[in-house]
Amino acid sequence: MGNILLLTLLGAIFYYVFKSYARYETYSKETFKDFSISYDSLKKNELGLFVALSAKVAKADGRVDALEAELISNMLDDISSVFPEPHKAKAILKDIFNEEKNRTDNIEHLAHALSHATKRSQAMQHQFMQFLIQLSFADGEVTKSEETILATIAEAMQFDPNVYHAIFDQFEQMMQNVQPKQSLEDAYKLLGVSPNDDMATIKKAYRKLVRQYHPDIIKSQGKSESYIEEATQKTQEINQAYEMIKKARG
Repeated sequence: MGNILLLTLLGAIFYYVFKSYARYETYSKETFKDFSISYDSLKKNELGLFVALSAKVAKADGRVDALEAELISNMLDDISSVFPEPHKAKAILKDIFNEEKNRTDNIEHLAHALSHATKRSQAMQHQFMQFLIQLSFADGEVTKSEETILATIAEAMQFDPNVYHAIFDQFEQMMQNVQPKQSLEDAYKLLGVSPNDDMATIKKAYRKLVRQYHPDIIKSQGKSESYIEEATQKTQEINQAYEMIKKARG
């Protein structure tokens, strides 16, 4: 009888530990089914902290360009989808992003908080850092101010410097391999549009493709490390094609 009780107790403990670790491994509607949506609760949650740090990276060079804006909008859709009342969650996350993008005094504090919130999962910390680096490459190159903010976040999170530089170097190499479209014909073909289409139609096609190929921080869970890199490369090709068409049309 004593052995049965001991096994039952151990089973309960292992189940609790498993559930605790699982909480940090995946994000789903089931994970957040009892989550109370509010500004304070989202700002303290690891996904809210990630949004706040994304704002720092996106605005590091002084502006949020068109592709970054598209990626941020898609990211907010992805993240808010796991919370109850997704529309309410997205509105609050958008407020957090807009408030945090103009602040530079709390980067270390937010990074420390994110590190603490995800301390049970190095894989999740790796994923967050990879997404932040990916965002900094969205406009094709990383400015000195972006690199400084990324390094500050990595240091505050006590992220392995060797792993950080390996991720950064991978994206840098990948960007060098993204070749501009050689002709307008190639650009139109990539976007799936015709030279006879107006810019409104072309922009709609562009935004649809960016949404289709953008790195999804929720769906990326469990996928290979190359997922974000491949999605980023495809997004860059789509953006270059769109910019070529815009430039040709004045």
